[in-house]
Amino acid sequence: MPLTRQLVLPVHRTVPWGAVGASGAAGLLFTALTRTGETAERLSLYLLRAAILAFAVGLAFLLDDPARHTTAAVPTRRPVRIALRVALAAPAAAAWWTAALLLVPPGVRPPVGDLTLEAGAACVLAVTGAAAVVRFSEVARPGPPVAGGLLTTAVLAMLFWPGRWALFVPVEDERWAAAHDRWLVLLTGAVILGAVCAVEPLRRRIRF
Repeated sequence: MPLTRQLVLPVHRTVPWGAVGASGAAGLLFTALTRTGETAERLSLYLLRAAILAFAVGLAFLLDDPARHTTAAVPTRRPVRIALRVALAAPAAAAWWTAALLLVPPGVRPPVGDLTLEAGAACVLAVTGAAAVVRFSEVARPGPPVAGGLLTTAVLAMLFWPGRWALFVPVEDERWAAAHDRWLVLLTGAVILGAVCAVEPLRRRIRF
């Protein structure tokens, strides 16, 4: 525990706050557009979802560590290092989401609980993707490929996802409740997969 406390400040310095902050600012810009007119108000759900995606793309960079192959030799294991990064980013993510919701006029604000579930699933998927890249490769910066994959997957899901398993549905759609049951399953699966990917492999790859 004392060693973990000593790691907080060094880990804080290595977190790519610039990428997270830039994506958060872009997301808040999307939500601020809901105040620009009646048309934007009607699009509040879609602007909020765009904001969620923007912020999740930033979180894909959370595990970027140019010194990864140096820190691999430290006594603190990878799950602890990853957990520290997530713990440091969690308050910022919560504050960002609160600000994003408050920017949307109350009269057109979608159901907060359901949208929070979507936001949580998207953010956890981004970090899980980064953890998977770290777990199964020697890449020191998983952010760019994970961010690209997240954007591509989101677009393809909106265009080609089967209707009976729809995730992105409007509030008035009768499938809204069922869609958020699926979001809950997605979040649970992402958390489990992320925990598995955070564990260091039993055998390290030999680099030539």
